[in-house]
Amino acid sequence: MNKLKIAVCGASGKMGRTLIGCIREDEALVLVGALETPDNACLGKDAGGLVGFDSGVVISSNVDAVTSGADILIDFTRPEGTIEHLKSCLSNNTAMVIGTTGFTDIQKNSIKQAAASIPLVSAPNMSVGVNVLLRLLKTASIALDDDYDIEIVEAHHKHKVDAPSGTALRMGEVIADSLGRGLSDCAVFAREGYTGVRKPKTIGFSTVRAGDIVGEHTAIFAGTGERIEITHKASDRSNFAVGALRAAKFLSGKKEGLFDMQDVLGG
Repeated sequence: MNKLKIAVCGASGKMGRTLIGCIREDEALVLVGALETPDNACLGKDAGGLVGFDSGVVISSNVDAVTSGADILIDFTRPEGTIEHLKSCLSNNTAMVIGTTGFTDIQKNSIKQAAASIPLVSAPNMSVGVNVLLRLLKTASIALDDDYDIEIVEAHHKHKVDAPSGTALRMGEVIADSLGRGLSDCAVFAREGYTGVRKPKTIGFSTVRAGDIVGEHTAIFAGTGERIEITHKASDRSNFAVGALRAAKFLSGKKEGLFDMQDVLGG
């Protein structure tokens, strides 16, 4: 059986290490590349050694060398790095799974344009559970309509640099779309001082950054006399890695196109 050749960006980070470990456990996949920044202390080391095995794959900062040897590049880094990696994938006709968040509109457009040439899965959260949550939010939003106030609360570790999280924003988009609204028109991202009463048909966002919280997201639908809360809590990063590898398998054999995790899950 020909194994799907996977390269991992940010190999020495927590997410990178988790991906490397999960790739080793999947008989359909093989690690062929591990990418890091030029100043990273792990350059030249065996990528598998980061999680306790000998992979024979040396961690490199040479983007083209890594992407050219892979079928699919998995990237959970930063927007500016991801866009540079995307350019290399275009040059080498390498598919890409993007779990990075915090893109500008211009960067998002670059991803859309690249999808005309190579296949991409881009999603703010690769967790299968989170993507089931998004389906539930659509159902709840349609059923509850405008009679309930909606708040989205998310919590992550203290090192996360963007807020609200990409997942929280996607939750807001799903809810707003289901209610026939545009999120940019109804989102409330900050409250301070004398704010007055809550405006109807708005979607509020609250952000927590503390400790080593992997990721928690809750949508609150608050009506008169009752409250519905739909929550997803991640206790470790393996669920994101498993979802990303599922996305990689989904891309196998595809020539081009931009997909999300709903496509991967058959939604």
